[in-house]
Amino acid sequence: MEIHPIAFFESPLKSKFGIPRQSGLVSGLTGRIVFEPEYRKMEAVRGLEDFSHLWIIWEFSQNTPASNHHSPQSLTVRPPRLGGNVRMGVFATRSPFRPNSLGLSCVRIDHIEQHPTLGPVIHVLGADLMDGTPIYDVKPYVAYADAHPEARSGFVDQTVWEPLKVMIPEALAAKIPSDYLGALKATLEQDPRPRYHDDPERVYGMPFLNFDVRFKVQGKVLTVVDCVIS
Repeated sequence: MEIHPIAFFESPLKSKFGIPRQSGLVSGLTGRIVFEPEYRKMEAVRGLEDFSHLWIIWEFSQNTPASNHHSPQSLTVRPPRLGGNVRMGVFATRSPFRPNSLGLSCVRIDHIEQHPTLGPVIHVLGADLMDGTPIYDVKPYVAYADAHPEARSGFVDQTVWEPLKVMIPEALAAKIPSDYLGALKATLEQDPRPRYHDDPERVYGMPFLNFDVRFKVQGKVLTVVDCVIS
């Protein structure tokens, strides 16, 4: 079977670093689905406006072949939720390093725009996709079949995770467009660092919109130390 992108994702998150580790964790994070030319017809999304959520099937397009090769060693991964030090079976995790590099995300539909040149554009909230991600299909979320409040979540249920406290000095916060500032703060609260990093003096950089947001983490407090145009 050959599959080809039907759309691409547009997001303020410009690299893998800083992407929320699951969809829905940053509910205010905006993005939009822009269809390829052959699908830019309103009949393709007719009825979707009556749904609140959407499933997106997409590609971990920034994975390198070396990190995703098919071998026995690649059948276990180190989930960030477990601190990056415990190996679990790849099919028991949401790891991006998978045999077929496919991702699945549930997002909230904000609105559907009829764009004069791009056709129907789906604006969504809470996606964990970086800018430019290829999308292979979208399907409406159906509560009676997709919602399972009694479900067990394995090792995820057995671990405690708390967001970081984010400090952004007023002068730096003023550089970020006000309608994106909340999403940036909520993204940083998720702790973008690799789980095995714990150097309070290290300065990290996260691309966001057209900025390079630089920060340090000490304990449970993340402080933005600079914000420069990239």
